[in-house]
Amino acid sequence: MPDQAQLIPGTLDLLILKAVSLGPLHGYGVLLRIGQISGQTLLIEQGALYPALFRLLRQGLLQASWGISENNRRAKFYELTVQGRKRLGEETEGWNRIAGAMASVLSATPEEI
Repeated sequence: MPDQAQLIPGTLDLLILKAVSLGPLHGYGVLLRIGQISGQTLLIEQGALYPALFRLLRQGLLQASWGISENNRRAKFYELTVQGRKRLGEETEGWNRIAGAMASVLSATPEEI
């Protein structure tokens, strides 16, 4: 199993939006999906997830409906709203710019300066 990485402050909402953009998920499913798509490098604690889900619901970025989970239990399923999809796009562009800039800085050599 790869080493786990610490979440960068402010990234949890973006990770949740991305996970839910891949299909409706219940809360625990969001945790599993983030672990899956990060190669188990990013593991989110339930104590951090549920307040973030409620915050995203209040902001209108997610919508929720009740359904039955794969283990036959009643669960709240989350989906992106139009506003959530827009925010995901904006945040993704921002993080891609930052990641590119960080990669440039970290790969700089004395000869390039």
